[in-house]
This record gives sequence, structure tokens and C-alpha cells, in this order.
Amino acid sequence: MDPEIASRLSEADRALGRLDGVTSILPNPDFFVAMYVRHEAVLSSQIEGTQSTLQDVLEFEIDSKGEDRPKDVEEVVNYVGAMNYGLQRVNEFPLSLRLIREIHGKLLQSVRGSNREPGEFRKRQNWLGPDKCPIEQATFVPPPPAEMETALNDFEKFLHFEEPMPVLIHCALSHAQFETIHPFLDGNGRVGRLLITFLLCQKEILHRPLLYLSHYLKQHRAQYYDRLMAIRLEGNWEGWIKFFLRGVAEVSHEATVTAREILKLRDQARDMSTLPRGGANFGPRLVDFLFERPIVNVRMVEKALYCSFAKANSLMRSFVKLGLLEEMTGWQRNRRYRFKPYLALFEVSPDVKSGPTESPSQH
Repeated sequence: MDPEIASRLSEADRALGRLDGVTSILPNPDFFVAMYVRHEAVLSSQIEGTQSTLQDVLEFEIDSKGEDRPKDVEEVVNYVGAMNYGLQRVNEFPLSLRLIREIHGKLLQSVRGSNREPGEFRKRQNWLGPDKCPIEQATFVPPPPAEMETALNDFEKFLHFEEPMPVLIHCALSHAQFETIHPFLDGNGRVGRLLITFLLCQKEILHRPLLYLSHYLKQHRAQYYDRLMAIRLEGNWEGWIKFFLRGVAEVSHEATVTAREILKLRDQARDMSTLPRGGANFGPRLVDFLFERPIVNVRMVEKALYCSFAKANSLMRSFVKLGLLEEMTGWQRNRRYRFKPYLALFEVSPDVKSGPTESPSQH
């Protein structure tokens, strides 16, 4: 704990506290948390090479059979499901190897990697390196299965470490050690990033999962992998911890700003859509619904607001004129609309570059 680590830890703790505090003033915070979870799922999956965007995920939730969906969108949807499942389970009992296996099973169910033993720790050697490289050319070789089991047992004990230790340090060490053990044939990076959120929520540092650290790790992907390798090759834990704490501080600050922008947008949108006369004022109700479902069609609005189809259609046309909604299909029928200013707060351009791939023992 040199002075730089102490300083970064203090800064990260303050930023995380501000982020946790801002959630208490959000209206319907569960709706906003759902967007943060989707956002984290998209970014964490993009680190592994997927190209799906937040809009792809939202459209998939409306129509999972759409022919124009990217094939890898289901991987992101599975990440959302694994995140929500894990958050529910850590409220019931502490993180364990059993729960980690369950989460992994949810993550890889019926998607790429589903043939790599979902929900089971590997029984054969894996390694990291360029696609289809032999083990002799690997960037990193995790422990073989027998030693992996010993390492996993020690890892589980460390998850429940009772000696005084700052929670963020504990999270940083846990993530790095999990990635080094690499206990699955596929999905280790995503599970390891999920563990950060689960630990923060389980230890009540965050009451809601609003820290999407994958944003920072995606922006600094090369350094992310280099810092992990520096631990394995040089024992340089301090460099990794400083990198991790800087990320927590930066992302916490960004998320706090986003939450405040959400509040500002909600107030502005409700004011813009409120009719000056009395009667059934559907505008603010539609605004609130759009924060829950940022991509909608007329039928969804009709059902949500308990109004006629004609009224819902008219209301959405007025929202388009106000700049709150944007028609996204170009179709004459079955049109879809996106809550443009809200989605703009979360959108990140896809980046198809990825880090070292995980290779099973046969190619």
C-alpha cells in the first residue's frame, strides 16, 4: 500500500460513494439499473469480439426472431440474464464456486461456446494466444486441471477472506486471480468481470449495479491485458491495483454524470410533453414508459397507456416532432421508434478488436 495506491483507493471510494448516492434520487431506479446492466453486457461482450450494440439488444427484446439481428446478440442477452441471476443469488448466499458455475451456465446457454462445457470447470488444458495457435506459441498457459482445482479452492477461500482489507482491493485481487486460473474453456473474461459487480453488491458497497467497469477496460484493453500479464510474469500486483482503482474512479464519475443527465432529460421531456390544458395528459406517462422501454411501437404504447391505437399513434408523432422519438425502420407499417436522447447517453461505437483468444487443447 504505497502512497499512490492509498490515494487512488481514496479517490475510487469517494467516486463510488457518490454514484451509489445518486441512485437514491432517481425516479423508478430499477428501470435505469436495467439500462446500465444492458450497457455493461454490451461492453463486456464487445471486449470478447461481439459486434452487437445496445440498440440490437433492445430490439431483440421486442422481436427475438427478427432476421436482421446480429447473430451474437444472444450472447449479450445471455450476459444480461447471467448478471440478473447472479445479483439475485448473491442476496441469498455468498459467492461460491457453485454459483460461479451456475452463472457460467447461464452465460453460454445455446450460444457460441455452448459446446465448451457450460457450467463446468474445464477438465483439459486451455491457453491464451492468437486464434488457433499451438500451446507452444501461447501468450499465457493457465494451470493444468489438477492444479486448477487446488487454485480454485484457495480462490473460494479468498472470496470469503475475513481479515480487514479494503473492498476495492479485494475485488481487484479476486478478478486478477480468477482470470489467471482461467477455470472455463470459454467465457472466463465475462464471468470475471461479472464477479466484480457481484462482490461490490454483496459487500453493500453498491446497492444497485450501476458500475459498468467494462467501459474502462474496453477503452484500455491493451493495458488491461498487459497489467494482468505483469502479475503472472513479474508479480506486479501494485501496477494492476492502481490501474483497477483508476478505472473504478473514472467509471464511477462518468456513471454519476450520466445519472444526473438522465434526471435532467426526464424533467425536460415531461415539461415538453405536458399539455397546457386539463384532461388526460398522456405525454408525461409516455415519457416514463420510454425510460422503461427506449424502443417501442404503437401497440406497445397503446397497451402501456391504456389508450386507443389512434391516440398512441398521434402521441408518438408529436414526440417525433419534439425530437424525443425517432422512427428507425423507414417502413409504412409496424414502425419502431427509439427514445433518441436517452439512448445517446449510453451509446458506444462497437469495436471488433479483441484480446487474446481462449483455445482448448485441440484445434
